Amino acid sequence: MFKKAVRIRRGNRNNSGQRSFSASLQENIALLQSILSDDEMIVYRYFREPKAEEIRYCLIFSHPISGEKTINDRIIRPIMENLLGKNIPQKDLSNYIVNQVVQVRGIEETSDVEKAVQAILYGDTILLIEGFSKVLVICTKDWITRAVTEPQAETVVRGPREGFTESIVTNISLLERKIVNPDLKFKYMELGNVTKTKICICYIKGIASEKILNEVEIRLKKIQIDGILDSGYIQEMIKDSPYSAFDTIGDTERPDVVAGKLLEGRVGIICDGSPSVLTMPFLFLEYFQTNEDYYTNYIFASINRFLRVLCYFLTVSIPAVYLAIISFHQEMLPTPLILSIAAARYNVPFPSIVELVLMLLVFEVMREAGVRLPSTVGMAISIVGALVLGEAAVSAKIISAPIVIITAFTGICSFLVFRLKGPVIVTRIYLLLASSTLGLFGYMIALIALFVYLISLRSFGVPYMMNISLIDIDDVRDTSIRAPLKFMNKRPKFAMKRNRTRAGGGTR
Repeated sequence: MFKKAVRIRRGNRNNSGQRSFSASLQENIALLQSILSDDEMIVYRYFREPKAEEIRYCLIFSHPISGEKTINDRIIRPIMENLLGKNIPQKDLSNYIVNQVVQVRGIEETSDVEKAVQAILYGDTILLIEGFSKVLVICTKDWITRAVTEPQAETVVRGPREGFTESIVTNISLLERKIVNPDLKFKYMELGNVTKTKICICYIKGIASEKILNEVEIRLKKIQIDGILDSGYIQEMIKDSPYSAFDTIGDTERPDVVAGKLLEGRVGIICDGSPSVLTMPFLFLEYFQTNEDYYTNYIFASINRFLRVLCYFLTVSIPAVYLAIISFHQEMLPTPLILSIAAARYNVPFPSIVELVLMLLVFEVMREAGVRLPSTVGMAISIVGALVLGEAAVSAKIISAPIVIITAFTGICSFLVFRLKGPVIVTRIYLLLASSTLGLFGYMIALIALFVYLISLRSFGVPYMMNISLIDIDDVRDTSIRAPLKFMNKRPKFAMKRNRTRAGGGTR
């Protein structure tokens, strides 16, 4: 009988092309059993009227992710006590169950089969009733989630120490606690043809640009992929320049960072199952800004920002400039220094560019090993590897001592701009190759070409170098320096024009 019912129901669709339920309880159960077949975690709980054989009600839920206590105490027990054996008019039955029987916070009706199946797989419980072509979706989620802790990659000395988790509900609650305002809006979507991953677009109405918000939604709707397992999937598929080493979409695990960016008019994307929240548009200068800059003295914060910018140019330029001077412009160095370098390179079989590439490669290998291994072991390997390999290479005359110094200083500078590690590696190699062919002239030409390329980039229509290429007194106050908060009274230019004043709030 169930097989026949399934064959009938598979051809029954509503005007929008979605499969819908019928008024037959047995047909509906058979349909769901066919869709959820071979899944032993799905529980079917049947309710029969006293002294009768026919099934009157049926609960369906997924055992591992549904709250067993909630289902037993607030759904099953009230149904048995208040429904079975009671003569309740059919037309009032649904309202009676919602208002006087089931004791949970969230209940909704649906006739869409796909929506009901997704609800079951997401931890909710559905209640099927004989004679009704709709089912009740009851909120009974009971996921095992990680506790809210400080993100290891974004530690601070001063500031909030809570970080996002893998639960989209927890992450939204952390944001709502930071911004207690009805203008904070959330839009839900599902991505992934197989995983059906829930994502949430968050923004502040009246501050975020509607043009940017619409563009974000358009790009998200164009994503066609089997599964979204982390927000990094979304980041790669909606960024403006997918083949660029520079990110045009920001990511963070800190709620205070996202709240600050939303207050500036940006749009955020929260992905279920990922602790990293995306923010857009993302500007180049954001690589050098941290949330702690706004919690400490503005002079100290400005010095730190300047050091980060300086270290970025040093870590990409030191190997290229050293190679250019040693290979093409020896006359620029004092005679004692050039003689010292020549003595250090005596009997070294490789040219300087091979030495640099080899040592930079070894440094990146040790860095990656230190990141992937447990913290204690990784630190030991980094220290021992740097000391032993460097000393042994110099003693064996494979690498000259100045190259070890250059590599070490280059690596130390890269630690201050760790978020830029991908672009740093690519830019460093690019400048190194330019210097190896034309010396300092090649370095300068490559540096100018890099700046022109960065100016050409866009992040959701916003110039990537907006606060650098277009100087404005209001925007300069929060760039490579951080002005006192009382002077930072304007939001970025991509925010809503009618609400650029920071004290203006949103508009309902």
